[in-house]
Amino acid sequence: MTRPPVRLAVFDCDGTLVDGQADVCWAMARAFARAGLEAPETSAVRRIVGLSLPAAVRALAPQLSEDQNRSVTEFYRSSFRARREEGLLDEPLYDGIAELLRALHADGWQLAVATGKSDRGLAACLATHGIADLFVSLQTADRHPSKPHPAMLEAAMFEAGAGRDQTVMIGDTSFDMLMARSIGVAAIGVGWGYHAAGELTASGAERVVETAAALGDALAELLP
Repeated sequence: MTRPPVRLAVFDCDGTLVDGQADVCWAMARAFARAGLEAPETSAVRRIVGLSLPAAVRALAPQLSEDQNRSVTEFYRSSFRARREEGLLDEPLYDGIAELLRALHADGWQLAVATGKSDRGLAACLATHGIADLFVSLQTADRHPSKPHPAMLEAAMFEAGAGRDQTVMIGDTSFDMLMARSIGVAAIGVGWGYHAAGELTASGAERVVETAAALGDALAELLP
């Protein structure tokens, strides 16, 4: 029997699968305050969602020393962890995402995540929404350089057994689009996240969609 061709959809998490911006902004402001530093503007924090944490802090405050960056990073992690343990974390799935993921899985797609979250944070997020078993590969900032370096995407492709022409990257930031473009993988931008549609297109998105249903249609057109 001939095996069906591999089709791999690699999703970013924050801003693509879930909307965690409120908690990210809260934790970042608290981390800067605990380090005795002025907190960055919320709009600036939204811009760096998707980067690994040290890279995000560096982008927000390039003047900080390595020790200061490390302090902010550790304060952020501890604040975010405490918020999760207290049951206060709010990372809702975007409308239609759960249904889309299950439909893709049922249709034979391989699904993966490439995110700036930690292993622990991603596992907790997916488990909360009951979708962890849909993914064949979970790649995080714990084990890879920050986006737009393609290491996470390459690892997901390797684990799924997918080639460049069998893979689509889905994300809400230019970091996701640039990551895909750097190794010749198709990319779809989602318009409900943290970077504007025009920026996604300029960074390499094949197209930008506004709903989960439109994302499903776009994936079917790229890899029927």
